[in-house]
Amino acid sequence: MWVLFVSGVLVAGGYVLAVNSNFLNLFGRMPNLKSLENPRSELASEIYSADGVLLGKYFRENRTPAEYKDLPQNLIDALVATEDVRFEQHSGIDPRSISRAVVALGRGGGGSTLTQQVAKVLFKTRPDQPNTLNDGLLNGSGKVGILVAKTKEWLLAIRLERNYTKREILRMYLNTVEYGSNAYGINTAAKTFFNKAPRNLTTPEAATLVGIVNAPGRFSPKVHPDRSRRRRNWVLRQMAKAHYIPANELAADTAQPIVLHYSVENAAKGLAPYFRTEVAKSLLAWAKETDHDLYADGLKIYTTIDSRMQQHAEAAVNEHLALQQKWFSAHWKGQLPWRDENGKVIPNFLNISMRRTERYKSLMKIYDGNRDSVNYYLRKKYKMQVFSWQGEKEVLMSPLDSLAYYKRYLQAGFMAMNPLNGQVKAWVGGPNFKYFKFDHVRQGKRQPGSTFKPIVYTAAIDQGYSPCYPRPDVATTFPAVAGRAPYTPQNFEGGYSGRTFTLRQALARSMNSITAWLVYKLTPEIVVGYAKRLGITSPVDAVPSVGFGASDCSIFELCGVYATFVNKGVWTAPVMVTRIEDKNGNVLREFQPQTKEVLSEETAYIMTNMLQASTTEPGGTSTILHTGFKFPNEIGAKTGTTSNYSDAWFMGITPDLVCGMWIGGEDRSIHFRTGAYGQGARLALPLYGIFMKKVYADKDIAINRGPFPLPAKPLSIEIDCSKYTGAAQRDTIPYDRKMAQPDLDGPDKQDI
Repeated sequence: MWVLFVSGVLVAGGYVLAVNSNFLNLFGRMPNLKSLENPRSELASEIYSADGVLLGKYFRENRTPAEYKDLPQNLIDALVATEDVRFEQHSGIDPRSISRAVVALGRGGGGSTLTQQVAKVLFKTRPDQPNTLNDGLLNGSGKVGILVAKTKEWLLAIRLERNYTKREILRMYLNTVEYGSNAYGINTAAKTFFNKAPRNLTTPEAATLVGIVNAPGRFSPKVHPDRSRRRRNWVLRQMAKAHYIPANELAADTAQPIVLHYSVENAAKGLAPYFRTEVAKSLLAWAKETDHDLYADGLKIYTTIDSRMQQHAEAAVNEHLALQQKWFSAHWKGQLPWRDENGKVIPNFLNISMRRTERYKSLMKIYDGNRDSVNYYLRKKYKMQVFSWQGEKEVLMSPLDSLAYYKRYLQAGFMAMNPLNGQVKAWVGGPNFKYFKFDHVRQGKRQPGSTFKPIVYTAAIDQGYSPCYPRPDVATTFPAVAGRAPYTPQNFEGGYSGRTFTLRQALARSMNSITAWLVYKLTPEIVVGYAKRLGITSPVDAVPSVGFGASDCSIFELCGVYATFVNKGVWTAPVMVTRIEDKNGNVLREFQPQTKEVLSEETAYIMTNMLQASTTEPGGTSTILHTGFKFPNEIGAKTGTTSNYSDAWFMGITPDLVCGMWIGGEDRSIHFRTGAYGQGARLALPLYGIFMKKVYADKDIAINRGPFPLPAKPLSIEIDCSKYTGAAQRDTIPYDRKMAQPDLDGPDKQDI
């Protein structure tokens, strides 16, 4: 008998040594000492606003670690009573549970101490968790593979106990395990199911979360509330059995219902989702270069966003776009809005659009290109949740119906930045990130219309023209070149007055005739050069229509252009992130703005002054900012409208804030039919007014309401053009003031 015992011990010892050394690569390697000292689990990276508000997270496993001091005693008691009541007495392996573990091998587990469970999760020892620890010849071989995994967990548990205190192991466990609903770790679980910090959990709530970890899918209180309650009550009874709670408290706790405040974190929730998605693109490039993992390293990303401005921007977009959508729906009631340049319905529009969708491509792949099968499923109706400005609603729609429904929605993009340092303060890329993922601030590019004109006037000032330079409102014709027909731009309202205007007046009124003449005199090539100098990175064609924004660009680019005027001629690339820290608070990267002096301070100031004329000059396209919104401070502005009213733009500048916005259909063929609804002054400008009213009313936001600062040196040219034109001359231009100065309440109903 003694010989058999000794032989058994020797065999067991030899087996353990073989596993530990990965003898003949049968068992897969064991973690090295460094791995044990720094066990790694995936941590969500957090992204913060400039004023310290958590905007959201980047993660594969949504896990944010909690400190031991933040773990309430009732949670620790529930865990120990349920999973390892002798946790404080053993050193990683509980001899009493080993026999149960051997019996349970056929079921794939059982008998594990808390420390062993930590080892299993941290080092992914199980055969169904492929990694380099499980590449041995015996891994994955049924019961043999489970025995190998168990042995590794025993060995790792002993090593963990040698390296860490009991408190540290408890903290590792609670921060590591999965709770379901993409919640990893107790911090995220407490927030997901109860919207609480762990320290605020009641005993029944703590017992509920501890009960989940054994089988998250089976015991989820969201999916299986009755089963979860039974499991919670079992945990509570275990706590009473271990004398952690008295009998009278047990009765009260088990009688309580589970009251959830359930919310799963995802990219669509939280502030600035479009911004966070755009930031992720640059962060992923940085992470690749520096060998970091954005979704697992627990990074802290500090951005330039002001959470208060962001809230105001999102609220303003929602308020304004909901109203515009109401008018748009009434405008096209009973009609199809996708029209060609002649106003005729585009044939087969939806079918062509559907072929560009991922759903269509996926169905074509599934059914090997069989169009009959694909068309059947595209027309089959399903229950689905759809977006509306009155809230989500459940409808019965086919994918083709859904496409037609969403094509009718107006889109928007809005960005605000500080021109003095390039910091982006607010970013709204669309109506609703959950339903409209496309970002209209940087990803989207459309024709900017007249918001491009200040680039033309900048070139003119630099070439020696004065803001007071007089020019008659007459036609300018670009001759035919290389097969291109002659081109004669017309004013927005059609025709020409023949009257003389200063360049300042012409920009304020957004007159095409005088802009065309400047492009003709300067040449399109010069204008393109200035566009590039001022920060337009998108391709710009050197054609006669360049001055009217014929080439697509983004709000992001235009904000950089207008910021240059305010920032004394220094172009500053918009900045989104200020620094990145690791999980321990060490700074990994700090970001400085890219700057370049592209204009003289004098030219920049003159352009800032000329943009103010839009809000102060009689007939200016943005005077409603003073007359309607009653802003008393200096504001520079420019409206923009493209052909057929496909795009409505507005740019607004103050001493420390530049805002750009665009509104239009997802497709250029979807738009209002008249300028009464579709021009920039009507469709885009009010969004700026709504936003700025909210910002000015917010006492917590420090914003400069003073005048634009004067340049350091006296100007070399005159900018007070009233000395040359006279007040009467400035106000005698035939102009549709109703179009230029829309009322704040929108069009009359009978006009729709």
